[in-house]
Amino acid sequence: MSTTVEQIKSRLNVADVIGAYVELNKAGNSLKGKCPFHNEKTPSFFVSPDRGTYYCFGCGAKGDIFSFVEQFEGLDFKGALKVLADKAGVEIVWSREERGVVDEKEKLYEIMEESTKFFEKNLEGAKDANAYLVKRGLKPETIKEFRLGLALSEWRTLHTYLRSKGYSDALIEKAGLAKMAESGKGYYDRFRGRIIFPIFDSGGRVIAFTGRILVEDEQSAKYLNSPETPLFIKANILYGIDKAKSAIRQKGYSVFVEGQMDLILCHQAGYKNIVAGSGTALTDSVTNKDEAVNNFGIIRRLSNNIIFVYDADEAGQKAAERSAEIALSLGMDVKIASLPDGLDPADAILKDVEIWKNALKNANHVIEFVLEMVIKTAPDERRVARMVSERVLPLVSRLDRTTEQAHFIKIIKEKTGISEEALGADVKKFAQRQSAEKFAKKEGMQAPRFLEQRRNTRPVASTNAPSRKDSLLVKAIGMICWQTLLPADSDKRKVDIEKFKKGIAKAVGEDYEVLEKNISGILSDAAFEAEAYYSGSANLEEDSEELLMALEEDVLKRRFAEVMKEIVQAERSKNESLAKELLVACQEITKKLEEIAQKRRVIKKQ
Repeated sequence: MSTTVEQIKSRLNVADVIGAYVELNKAGNSLKGKCPFHNEKTPSFFVSPDRGTYYCFGCGAKGDIFSFVEQFEGLDFKGALKVLADKAGVEIVWSREERGVVDEKEKLYEIMEESTKFFEKNLEGAKDANAYLVKRGLKPETIKEFRLGLALSEWRTLHTYLRSKGYSDALIEKAGLAKMAESGKGYYDRFRGRIIFPIFDSGGRVIAFTGRILVEDEQSAKYLNSPETPLFIKANILYGIDKAKSAIRQKGYSVFVEGQMDLILCHQAGYKNIVAGSGTALTDSVTNKDEAVNNFGIIRRLSNNIIFVYDADEAGQKAAERSAEIALSLGMDVKIASLPDGLDPADAILKDVEIWKNALKNANHVIEFVLEMVIKTAPDERRVARMVSERVLPLVSRLDRTTEQAHFIKIIKEKTGISEEALGADVKKFAQRQSAEKFAKKEGMQAPRFLEQRRNTRPVASTNAPSRKDSLLVKAIGMICWQTLLPADSDKRKVDIEKFKKGIAKAVGEDYEVLEKNISGILSDAAFEAEAYYSGSANLEEDSEELLMALEEDVLKRRFAEVMKEIVQAERSKNESLAKELLVACQEITKKLEEIAQKRRVIKKQ
């Protein structure tokens, strides 16, 4: 396999691979763009063609083309290998040792593929099942493209087949394909008498199934989904993403629908930038960005623009609002398309594709959409004000730009007569509450009155990303390494190295030598990152001073959070003297933070 990896790397340039996903611009010897792995306004994502690597100063993401595709596409290494091998035109060749060592995850991929073929074969001669699919408007080529199949109305056909292929009961059960009988004796198929919709990962591998009952009765669920398995975590997978990702990048927006049949008929009609849930609704927990990012998977990284199209009934509209709030919290531009009453996307396309086309064309920003719904359904003016507060303003508070918030507050005022002052005050309360919730989760603080006093808290960081302090520290030490490596007479050597070292140590409270030793293994990368980030700077002295201030500011904010937590504990134990001492410490930290802010203002005026 190492030969395959080397061949792929020799044929694919890191800039070309990443450039197909992220807009990159020249920055010295490197390229830079906005990081696809976290929400940012200022580009901090750098790609080095010479090294074949990338690095983000904001979240710490780094690696080569394989790790990038893994993270962006949500794949494991073998999945990324397949994607890049296809792109490079390289055949994956396994050594004898590698062919002999197949881990459990690979076995699960094998068994899912074998089951898909089994279901497809069942469908070929099934008149009733094919008649149902034709009635739903599907063409033979569409059925083949999405690999639809049939689970027979028998108890153990799939289990028996897989056992004949050498797969164990334990593995079949782990793949979510069979269940043990209540008696504890023997297994039976999970899917029976159902049209089967395979669910694919971003690389096109089958990881789960949805089964739609063929002959409806009053006892069985209409839809049955695979349970969560080592391959299938519902919150991380979007149905159709493998087929939609290129179209989303090309068109610049994605369309989110509820059902799998909705998606398939959209594709059949030529609309390819469509994704759907994988047998589960998006999470209602919008206070934790990490959970929301998991739910949307790679969709935000493909495009920041999304249109939600749900069923026209009340349940569908509420689902659209919940999903839209999650997307807004991720910094996405969100619209909702409205269909005529009684129609879902599949019905609309089958009735007249122009209905679907016009729905997308006339999609409204989610805030305007919900506002119109409130005005239309509220029984009186008092109820309008209340519903605006309950349903519209939480969405406004999710916008991360105050100018955008002001724009929508003005629209709400014009359409409802509610004053801008009242609307702005409520939006601020929602924003503070959301900020407090994030801060509580991160810092473990539980006293509401202290949380409500906290303002402008940072977003919850990904558990895999380095802290801001660590990122700043690596950047600062990297600057020293870069500057030290430059010739003494170089016009790019503009930082007083010894003074800068002392500034780092003062900000962090540790000897510089100790700090440098702790990151000794990545000094070369740190130097490259600093060079990529600062080599084109017009005022390196000012940049280095800002870096020290940012580092000191972050350390102070962390200490402030710790002291706030200690105050809560002191008050709970009724230790008033300690609480007063800690309040004085808070005031001192606040004073130092204000001094840094004042210093920035002075520099800005110069």
